[in-house]
Amino acid sequence: MNQTQEQLIALGGVFQAAVLVDRIARTGTASEADVGCMLGSLLVRDPKDTLEVFGGDDLNLRDGYRALASALERDPGSLQREPLRYALSMLGLERQLAKRGDMLETIGNRLPQIQAQADHFGLAHENVIASSGALYQDTLSTLRQRIQVHGDMRHLQQTNNASKIRALLLAGIRAARLWRQLGGHRWQLVFSRRKLLRELYPMLRG
Repeated sequence: MNQTQEQLIALGGVFQAAVLVDRIARTGTASEADVGCMLGSLLVRDPKDTLEVFGGDDLNLRDGYRALASALERDPGSLQREPLRYALSMLGLERQLAKRGDMLETIGNRLPQIQAQADHFGLAHENVIASSGALYQDTLSTLRQRIQVHGDMRHLQQTNNASKIRALLLAGIRAARLWRQLGGHRWQLVFSRRKLLRELYPMLRG
């Protein structure tokens, strides 16, 4: 797997989180497997490659790949506007997080507690979701730049959905951090669109 493919997997993780946030905000539901994959990505330490972060394959990233492809193609017909806005906001928040050693330390200290809960209850359990959401709320949501999530207020006001959305935003920012560590840069999304799409299309087909 080449570097661009590794970057696309991480970026697919950012967009997957964005798609799931949008889906929960609008419909109140998302696949437990998809949510579990993203929550699991928060807890992977020292992966041997990028795929391992997302459970060893990219099956649960397909919706993210599709949203990323529509953003790179710039086709107004297929563009998923809200997921794109969330994804770009997560990339921006990751840049702010990178400058905050104290916040990174807090996140690093609390993830083992979430890992212990996941080991006990399972990844998609409401306790794990609540703890992950609370970690986002205590750290990233205190930054000046905030992510405004739009959707149906009936779904957004449900405590479990609100926690799930925050947990997914945390996972998306973790994927953004991974993308940056792999050499990813926002300028690529503007100037290397064709190259990224050439690599992305075969990944979409699986």
